[in-house]
Amino acid sequence: MDIYRKLLADERVVYLAKGTLVGLAAGFIVSLFRLGIEFILETVVESYYHMQEQPIWLIPWVIFSVAAAIIVGKLVKSEPNIKGSGIPQVEGQVQGVMRLNWWPILWKKFVGGLLAIGSGLFLGREGPSIQLGSAVGQGVSNLTKGDDVEEKILLSSGAGAGLAAAFNAPLAGLMFVLEEVHHNFSPLLAITTFASALVANFVSLNIFGLTPALDIGMMNTIPIAYYGLVVGLGIFLGLNGWLYSKVALALPKLYGRLPLIPARYNAILPFVLVIPIGYFLPQVIGGGSGLILQLSNWQLSLGLLLGLWMLRFVFSMISYGANVPGGIFLPILSLGAILGAIYGKAALVLLSFDPQYLPHFIIFAMAGYFTAIGKAPLTAIILVTEMVGGMNQLMPLAICCFSAFVTSDLLGVDPIYESLLERLIASHDSKRLGKKYLFDLPVRAESHFSGKKIREIEWPEDVLVISIRRGQQNVVATGKTIMQTGDMLHILTDLGLAKTVQEELKQLEKRQKRQLFDT
Repeated sequence: MDIYRKLLADERVVYLAKGTLVGLAAGFIVSLFRLGIEFILETVVESYYHMQEQPIWLIPWVIFSVAAAIIVGKLVKSEPNIKGSGIPQVEGQVQGVMRLNWWPILWKKFVGGLLAIGSGLFLGREGPSIQLGSAVGQGVSNLTKGDDVEEKILLSSGAGAGLAAAFNAPLAGLMFVLEEVHHNFSPLLAITTFASALVANFVSLNIFGLTPALDIGMMNTIPIAYYGLVVGLGIFLGLNGWLYSKVALALPKLYGRLPLIPARYNAILPFVLVIPIGYFLPQVIGGGSGLILQLSNWQLSLGLLLGLWMLRFVFSMISYGANVPGGIFLPILSLGAILGAIYGKAALVLLSFDPQYLPHFIIFAMAGYFTAIGKAPLTAIILVTEMVGGMNQLMPLAICCFSAFVTSDLLGVDPIYESLLERLIASHDSKRLGKKYLFDLPVRAESHFSGKKIREIEWPEDVLVISIRRGQQNVVATGKTIMQTGDMLHILTDLGLAKTVQEELKQLEKRQKRQLFDT
């Protein structure tokens, strides 16, 4: 009995148990979401082929599409935080700058995502799946009466579970949470998220089978002689990533200039415009997973590939800019795949390299393009590796992602989800709410805090360092405590001031670095 009591008292066991529960629920819900999208999209594609034979059915189809757009608009109006991919909202919750009600987020995102993505808009399921998973995690925490720290960890683990179930990619789900959502490593967060992602992936595998999400078959390892071309591909993707970020962040202004259509009914525009695309090219509608699988088999000319990229790029922006529930994750991967095909075709014409390696450039470009836009190279590499089911391309994948990252970084591209979050909370005023909020601040190797006593730092007024996680131990924080590289500072502040405090801490680091450089 003493052993059982000790296990129940161990917070790691409690978190693992709740993480497993989150994984089960999130895996089931996201798998249903994925099944629903696939069924609806297949039905829509078949309907377009039928309308090619009997165009008269276009008239009721337009009416149906407008009705679906109005329903989506009403859902977004009733719960604005279901719009878009949902990833910025998840990051906002983790940072403490947003408080969301999990139940309306869960069911309204589910229904709105089915209508928007299933109708053939150029949107992805992965962003909504991440938000659905995080809502499940928050719900489990609330129903089991967890504290704020537990809620943050469980909604993060739910986000990882959502990505794992969406793409059969548990390692990418874990890495996404650590690299994109938290930007640091916490053992408790990592093990809880890993448990949730593995369990959610197990549920997904039992429904969809063991076949990778993008099963393109075995590929030979690309020769080292072609690595120079891989570097060039990364630079090409970095330039295109800069273009994508610029246009995506300008979408609110562009949509704001639309005449006659109220903002809450912006969804009508993509719902109507997708009809001629579906009528003439039903095989290219949707998020793009089917397109990626067929891209190397279609044998399109360079001119047709450029036209396909332009169509996908423009309508992806139209779809996402309407603020309907749907992500940009999969559309980014599909755009990257097309860019890889364009680059490979150009190399075929100019350099006459072996055409059997064209699929390799498509795969590398998926990861490189996401890296250039999302600035999360490890997530991109692991995700694409798990999606295609092969480990023999890691080196060229890493080279492509590295050159894409460096190129976009030199061009001043900020991570797209962080930029979208800043836009989302720009209108929110910081005010004291009287509620405590605890967040983590990592002490990195380059941090000015490393080697300093806590009392030697000019902390913002509303900050209290209450403890330090050092390895597996918790250290009580006092003014004399020396912070070390690898420490995780547990910082207490007011919930309403969390974003302001975090920004002040960033500015504090920058000031200290400048002073050190000047001296």
